[in-house]
Amino acid sequence: MISKIIPSFFFLMIFTLLLLDSQNTSAFDENLIQPAKSLPATTPWNLKELSKPPKFEWSDGSEVRSLYFEGEKHRGKPTRIFAYYATPGSLANDPAKDKNLPAVVLVHGGGGKAFDAWVRLWAKRGYAAIAMDLSGNRPNSGPDQSHVGKFGTISEPISDQWTYHAVANVIRAHSLIRSFPEVDAKRTALTGISWGGYLTCIVAGLDNRFQAAVPVYGCGFLHENSSWLSEFAKMTPEQKAKWITLWDPSQYVGSTTVPMLFVNGGRDFHYPPDSYAKTYALVKSAKNICFSPDLPHGHIFDRPEAIELFINHYTKGGVPLPLIRLQNKGKLGIEAAVESETELVTAQLYYSTDAIPGNNKKRTWTKLPAKINQNQITCELPPENIVVWFLTIKDKRNAMVSSRLVFTKNVTTQR
Repeated sequence: MISKIIPSFFFLMIFTLLLLDSQNTSAFDENLIQPAKSLPATTPWNLKELSKPPKFEWSDGSEVRSLYFEGEKHRGKPTRIFAYYATPGSLANDPAKDKNLPAVVLVHGGGGKAFDAWVRLWAKRGYAAIAMDLSGNRPNSGPDQSHVGKFGTISEPISDQWTYHAVANVIRAHSLIRSFPEVDAKRTALTGISWGGYLTCIVAGLDNRFQAAVPVYGCGFLHENSSWLSEFAKMTPEQKAKWITLWDPSQYVGSTTVPMLFVNGGRDFHYPPDSYAKTYALVKSAKNICFSPDLPHGHIFDRPEAIELFINHYTKGGVPLPLIRLQNKGKLGIEAAVESETELVTAQLYYSTDAIPGNNKKRTWTKLPAKINQNQITCELPPENIVVWFLTIKDKRNAMVSSRLVFTKNVTTQR
């Protein structure tokens, strides 16, 4: 009898150990970045290491707290990355409010810094929020964010260049905020402005742990059309090819599995519509577009409204943004189908006859009214000499989204 019990006992013990090991592996994998197989072999970041929460120390503050976390080595020396952090509980001085919070990582643009007002805004919205400094303003904080830092160091070691550090530090900030006990690691989002939008496009292709990503202005194909063509003109062909391979978002954003909302302004002078459109066209995951002719370039935190609503949908289960799904241009006009769970209020068609590429800052957009019939948009045909057009729809929440940009045969580019 005993001889029969012992083998059964050992079998049960082995099965239990294997089950526990499987559960531990599964839990560990949730925190580990799973790189897409489509990422290029030249991808320079160690994503397994960046998946681990960095060492950090709190600095000061109460409502908005300051901290430093460990970054990548720069020229062989350790770096310390400054960041602001806030939660609903820290703003209210009530830790009881901080349980199972969604989280957002906020990435500033050129000339920017870690903004305490930005983390405060998202904490008021019910999120744990972190914004790190990527400009090299603090002692031992890595390379500076000048044009030289972004473009002029291309012949230096990869690990000493700005984009390498900036991307790594965004992912480190994500790994850190996921590790905080008040944060639900399964509900995190990423958004960045200008150069922060550029970084968001790269990080979204690398870090699959986010549930949503919103690049504002930033895009890829900077070497084809952007305000930095003069920087590429200074490079040798070999240097230019190396920069594109390593640092252009077009190399990475197409590998993302993260739902993305692409936000831009119709007169943006850094990230023009042709490069912008080529970037979002690479994305195969769920995506939406918010292209507004009147959105100025700058560190604007509280608009457009679509940003918060998009992130809320994927992290809080909120109502999704409308989506302009289909577009047809026939002899009688333009038609589009809209998927929406909210009441649609207004629709417009915008078009431009200005050449692309050109001075996008001075681009003229002409507006035509469109009609809404339930979830269908119709509009009269624009003039034949247009070079680009798109539709917009706004719902009762004042959330505006747009169609993809449609370029006509009149478009000429430098490609």
